[in-house]
Order: sequence, then structure tokens, then C-alpha cells
Amino acid sequence: MEQKNWHQWSGEELLERFGVKREQGLTQEEAARRHEEYGWNELSEGQRISPWLLFLNQFKDFMMLVLMGATLISGILGEYLDAVTIIAIIVLNGVLGFIQEFRAERSLRALKELSAPHANALRDGTVRHIPARDLVPGDIVALESGDRIPADIRWLVTHSLDVEESALTGESHPVGKHAGTLSEAEVPLGDQKNIGFMGTMITRGSGRGIVIRTGMDTEMGKIADLIQSTDSQETPLQRRLEQLGKILIYLALGLTIMVVLVGIMHGQPAGAMFLAGVSLAVAAIPEGLPAIVTIALALGVQRMIKRKAIVRKLPSVETLGCASVICSDKTGTLTQNKMTVTRVWVEGRSMEVTGEGYEPVGHIMENSHPVDLKKDQSLRRLLQVSALCSNAVIFEADPDVRGRRKAKEEGPVTQWKLKGDPTEGALVVLSSKMGLSPESLSASYQRQQEFPFDSQRKMMSVVVAHQGGKMAFVKGAPDMLLDKCSYILWEGKVVPFTGTLRGRVQAENEEMARGALRVLGLAYRDVKPHENLDNEECVESQLIFVGLAGMIDPPRREARDAIAVCRRAGIKTVMITGDHRLTAEAIANDLGILPRGGASMSGRELAGLSDEELDRQVDQTYVYSRVSPEHKLRIVKSLQRKGHVVAMTGDGVNDAPAIKAADIGIAMGITGTDVSKEASSLILSDDNFSSIVAAIEEGRNIYENIRKFIRYLLASNVGEILTMLFAMLAGLPLPLLPIQILWVNLVTDGLPAMALGVDQPEKDLMEHKPRGANENIFARRLGWKILSRGLLIGLCTLGAFWVTLRIAPDDPAQLALAQSVAFATLVMAQLIHVFDCRSSRSIFHRNILQNRYLVVAVLSSVLLLLGVMYIEALQPIFKTVPLGTREWAISLVAAGIPTFLMGAGSVWSGKRRRKYNGPRPMVTAKSTNIRA
Repeated sequence: MEQKNWHQWSGEELLERFGVKREQGLTQEEAARRHEEYGWNELSEGQRISPWLLFLNQFKDFMMLVLMGATLISGILGEYLDAVTIIAIIVLNGVLGFIQEFRAERSLRALKELSAPHANALRDGTVRHIPARDLVPGDIVALESGDRIPADIRWLVTHSLDVEESALTGESHPVGKHAGTLSEAEVPLGDQKNIGFMGTMITRGSGRGIVIRTGMDTEMGKIADLIQSTDSQETPLQRRLEQLGKILIYLALGLTIMVVLVGIMHGQPAGAMFLAGVSLAVAAIPEGLPAIVTIALALGVQRMIKRKAIVRKLPSVETLGCASVICSDKTGTLTQNKMTVTRVWVEGRSMEVTGEGYEPVGHIMENSHPVDLKKDQSLRRLLQVSALCSNAVIFEADPDVRGRRKAKEEGPVTQWKLKGDPTEGALVVLSSKMGLSPESLSASYQRQQEFPFDSQRKMMSVVVAHQGGKMAFVKGAPDMLLDKCSYILWEGKVVPFTGTLRGRVQAENEEMARGALRVLGLAYRDVKPHENLDNEECVESQLIFVGLAGMIDPPRREARDAIAVCRRAGIKTVMITGDHRLTAEAIANDLGILPRGGASMSGRELAGLSDEELDRQVDQTYVYSRVSPEHKLRIVKSLQRKGHVVAMTGDGVNDAPAIKAADIGIAMGITGTDVSKEASSLILSDDNFSSIVAAIEEGRNIYENIRKFIRYLLASNVGEILTMLFAMLAGLPLPLLPIQILWVNLVTDGLPAMALGVDQPEKDLMEHKPRGANENIFARRLGWKILSRGLLIGLCTLGAFWVTLRIAPDDPAQLALAQSVAFATLVMAQLIHVFDCRSSRSIFHRNILQNRYLVVAVLSSVLLLLGVMYIEALQPIFKTVPLGTREWAISLVAAGIPTFLMGAGSVWSGKRRRKYNGPRPMVTAKSTNIRA
């Protein structure tokens, strides 16, 4: 049976097509038969991977295999402590990876929870309360306010029906539904007003419809299928660490072969040289690197929690640091998700309304001055209609913990919330700001009758008793309301609604609409005693037009600043929303997302593009409107094909596939659905776009800190390897013993490296372009810094060894003293070098004492060095002897030479750049390519 274009079929055609009678519904026998054909009305989770297999998959990573090889080699050499340490590291990383992936698999189960557990279906002429999973195509279901729609249905009958679809379509307010027929073949989901979608919520009215799609065939099912078929992206950090692991293993094997061959050529025993070569190979692999990376990420997670960003997947912490595009949903992310009246028009006068959200605090301003309501009776009447022609209620909610804490410091903090329709809530807030709340007016205006809003006539009316008479208050869409008005309130008097005045109202309505405001007209009239009030057509006639109210879901104030910071950091912000194009463009302009010359694209235009055509336009497009979940996924993948690292934010079910496909998915913590949260890598606990900027800064700093300790670890290991290699090439005894190399790797390397993982960011961190997604871990001269510093450390260590050994080269005691000097020189050179690694330039560019953890780690390593040197019980284990003043002088001078030479070179090159390049130009707001 065809499953598309259901909106084009009339109700009678659908009943005939499904073979069902309107008043009888399906028989139990027919429902059972169709159940065999269509299956359960539920979302499939796809093929579930077993937890054991999920756990074993964590050990396929290349670096894991390298570490397993290091474990085997350490065991062969009898270094059991080293082997146990590496095994612990492997298990730790495997457990963390398993937890992350297991939680991600719960996204589909969260999606299933959005399905209605029960439904009222018409079977054999009786409405029966049945499990929603038993529904089949052709079932007729009855729904009312508060119900969750159990399947995709085509409405047959509606009564003032509004449905909240923001989780599916991105609409910022409930959508009115009707039972009419739509003629166009291709209609976006948000405009399919005669279709109800599984998982969405009815906020007002009631209706009856016929089930057209169930289970995985529904729009919600299509999203579930997208989540199943969308692969999670490997993070840049994971790619770089795998790349680093390959480099290290190739280097280790090469050095092993080189050392063995050189030793044999110099007449050394083959067996002894093989063990020496294997020792060097083990030293070349920084087995503590994965643990330090994990620790750095975990500490970064704790810092990000304090900045309102909750991390679900550890490797994704640093991914934001190289994000080049942030694709953001509009409603609730960039905006407050609170409809607010910002403009009113009465008697030809346009006035601005201050205040945001549902808090009834603000003013109506005309020519920058507050309006005196006592002198403006026309405006007073407009506010009366706004307050009384509504069922919405605003109320004070208990402040949250943060609010209570703040209240102790700054006074009471009140949280205002809405119960009812957001549009009506905006009008109630408008009137309440001027002291005309529904409660204050209820004593003078007692409601007697209501004609609810209807999607056909697009109006709502109430009849109230007032001062012995009756009045009708009406609000509705201006194009429908104007036809019902015969008079207008003008200059405080009721005058005929002439063509000229009607034209002025229509012009103002169009002007507001162009500004992306949702516009409502307001009118009233006195009801005569003999009038029939049983029919809305009688009440809604001969009305007196009062004015217009324009409302919008306002942008978050802090989002503007956050987007500006992103721009300076070279990050493009893209708005993707289900709202209309004009609304999206207006918000984008207000927030600074849409630059001059930037393009906007609708979902219909996007659907007409091939992937190649979309790739050609995606870099110039900043706003996407009226898009579907499939569109969002296409946009993310197109940006990725163009080489971007994409962060995708959202809060609805419709955002989940794109969130999962993005390099890093970001969900809203307050308004976000469980589906979007489970598909995400990062959750914003305050739903604030500015928290993304804080997370980006933290992510950049984490990655730079990872580069810092990679620089430190590898330069130190290169120094160890070259010390031994050069000694063998020169025919000297080994300057370092295997136990000493192991001590340096596990103790001296580890503590300072972990302290680098919590280093403070440099001042200009957010003034640089994001690094490329395919940037090598050794990019930006890191490889040169590692090799050059390792070479200097190796030469200086070997020099200290040779200067001490040459006094008595054949004396075993002098050899032990020389080896202790080399050991101390290597350790001190590394501990001095660790401060160098804090800056991309040199040790002289940052305060040495700023990182207190690093100072403590270095002092601890020095104490441990002194311990193995001077504690008699440890000397035989580590083959060390105490050093005298002369030996310490040789050691410390040699250890300081690499930092002095590299620092002096950095200062000299900096002066040359300033001399020949001149002062750096200042970045201005007019710059077309803002970067550091």
C-alpha cells in the first residue's frame, strides 16, 4: 500500500481505501489479520550488539595492540611491574570506552519511550482502550488534549486541535490541525496540517483520525532508522592518537634493529645487544600516554561541568577545540522558547514592548518614552482583549537551587512559567506588564461564554458581562479578523472602518510580518441584549478593530556575544530550524549569524539539490529553514565532506540523527528530549549557546595540554634513546641501565606530564582559527621541537657521562658514578624542559609558578631522584651512587644547557619577526576574515 502523500487524500477516500467504516472502525478479526501483515506498532532497535562483544571491540585500537606488545616484551625482560602497569592502563581504557558506547546504544530505547503506551481505538463500533503497539493501519483513534499521538494519523475530525510538534519539526509553537485536504504533492512536515505524527503531544482540543502509518514506517520510525544507520564519527583525538601509536611502533622497531646491528658490528654479543635493543624499544613507547590522556580528559570534564557542559564521551571533549562549524537549532537554543510580544499598533501608532520571557515586567514605549495608560484608552482596550480573550496562565514557580543561592546574595529570584498556549501566554504577559492581568480584570469582566480557536476560522472569542451589559472580545489572524470588522477605534472614538484605514492596518500587518513577527489582531464589540450568542458567526461580526500585537520567540541575549566570540575564533555558526524562512532570517540577522552576502536556504530548495550541488553551496549558506530530520543529516554530512569538524546542537527528536552523525553532538539539558541527549556527546545543563563557547575554549585547552605532554614525553624519550645510541656508536659503555630507564619512564615522566594536563590556557587561545580536522599531531613545528630538544638532552646527558667517565674509564666504580651523573642529568634536563613545554614559544613567556600542580610534581620527582641516590636500601636496586658537589655541578649545568639554548633562540627569532614584519594589525569589526 502506498505510504506517501496522505495529506492529499480526503477523509472519505481514506476510509474507502483502508476498507473501514467511520462509525464502526475495524473488526477485531481484521485488526488481527493486519497485525500479521504490518507487525507491531513500535520502533525497532535494530540489531543489538552484546555487551561482551562491545567490550572486546574496545581492544581493536592500534595503540591498544601496541601496548599489548609492550606488555609481552616487558614480561620477557622480567619487568613485571611495568607489565602490570600497562595491563591496568589497557583495562582502564577498555572499560571507559565500553561505558561510553553502551550508553550511546540507549538512544533508541529512549526514542521508544516517546511512543504512546495506550490508545483509544474504534473496534467493532466501540471505543476501546488498547495498547498502542496493537494499532494497525486503518484503525480509527480518538484523541484529546494531553494525549500523545500513538501513530501517524490522518485527521478525519478536529475540534480546536493544536499539536506540539517542536520535538519533531522544530516549530516554536503548537500547530493548528484540521481535517481538510492539501493539494500540493510535496509539503514539509511542519506544513502537513491534516496529519498527526507519532510521539507528538496534543495541547488543545480534540480529534479523531485514521492510522496511516505504524512502527518504523512513521516519521518517528524514519528517525529511528536514521539513528541506526548513522555511524558515530571517530574523534580527531582518536585519529591522532592512533597515528601517534603507529609512528612510535615503527620508530621503536627501527631503533631496535639499528641498535642490534650497530652493537654486533662493534663486536658486542648478539644476545646482549638484542636485550639492549628491546629495552630501547620499550623506552620509545610512552606506555603512560593513554592513561595521561584519559586523566587530562577526565579533569577537563570536571572543569566543563562547572561551565554548564556535561560530557558523555571522553574523547569528544577535545573535539570541540577543532570545531570549525556549529550547526545550531533555533528554538530553545539560540532563542528563549518563550513567545514574547515586542510590538503593538493602535490608532496608527507603533509602540515597542520591553521585557523578555514570561516575567510580567516591562513597559510599552512610544518614541522612547513609557506610555501613560490612563491617557490612552485605545491601548487599554487592546490590553483588556489580550488579557481576557485567553486561557493561558502565568505563575511563579519555585526557584531552583542556583536561584536560591543567588537569592541569598542579591535578593529573591522568581521563576515565571506558563500553563497553556505560548501565543496566549505572550498576550497575558503583555497586559500584565501594564497592570492589567486577567486576575485583576476578572471582577469587572466575568466570562460567560467562549468560542475556542479554530484552525478554519483562525479566531477565538469570549463573551463577558460588564457593568450590567455584555461585551465580545475577539483575537485572531489579521487577514481573517479584518473581514469581520466594520468599525475601528481611532483617536479614542469608534469610527467606520474605511478603505483607507483598512489599508493602513494591512500595511502595518505586512511590515510586522516582514520583521518575522507573528501578528494577531484584536477587536471587540458591545453585545445587544436580544442577540443570539449560540453561534460564533453572530458574535464575530460587526466588530470594532482595536489594534495589532506582534510577537516573536526572542533571541537569548548572551547568544549574540557567544556567536561573536565564535566568529573571532574562526568558527562559522549555522542556524538550522523548522521555522519559516522570514523568522529564521530575522533571528539570524539579530544574532549576527547571517553576514552580508550570506545565503539562506529552505528545506524545499535543499530537497531539490543533489549532494554535489549542496556541497558547492554549503560554505556560503548560514540559515536553513523549514527543514526535516533528513535535511539536517544531509547538511551535517555535506559540511563534513567539505573538511569541516561539525558540532550539531539540538533539543528535539528531529535533531537526534544529525546530532549522532556530527563530529560532536550537543543536546539541551533542560528542554532536550531523552533521545537527543542519548545521541549526543555533550549536554548543556543550562540550554545556553554561550556554554558551547566555554566548552570550545576548554576543548582547545585540553588538546593543547595533550600536545604539551606529548612534547614532553617524546622529547624525554628521544633524549634517553639518543643517549644510549650515541654511546654505542662511540664505543662507550651504556650510560643508563634498564632499571634507570624504567624509573624515568614511570616516575619522572608521569607526574609532570599529568600536571601539564591541567595547565592554564594561554591568553590568545580563542583568537586563533580552529585547527584542521586532519592536522597531524606533530603539526605546528611540534615534531621539530621534540627532535631538537631530544637531541640536545641526549648530547648533554652523554657529555656529562663522558666528562665523568674520562677520569678513570677502566674503573668500575667510576663507571657507576658516571652512570649516576648521566641518570641525574637526564632527570633534571627533563624536569627543566617540562616548564618549557607550557608555552608554544619558550620558558620565558609564561610564569613558571602559575601551574602549582606542575611545581609540586617537579619537586616530587626531585625528591624521588634524591631518594634513589642517597637511600642506601635503594642504591643496589637502581645501581646508583651518591653524587658530590662536582658531579652535581656537571649534571645541573648540562641539564640547563638545552633550555638556555632553545629559549635564547626563541627570543632572538621573536625580535627578528617584530623587526621585519612590523606591528601586528589590529582586528576590527570590518575585517572580512577575522582571525588571530
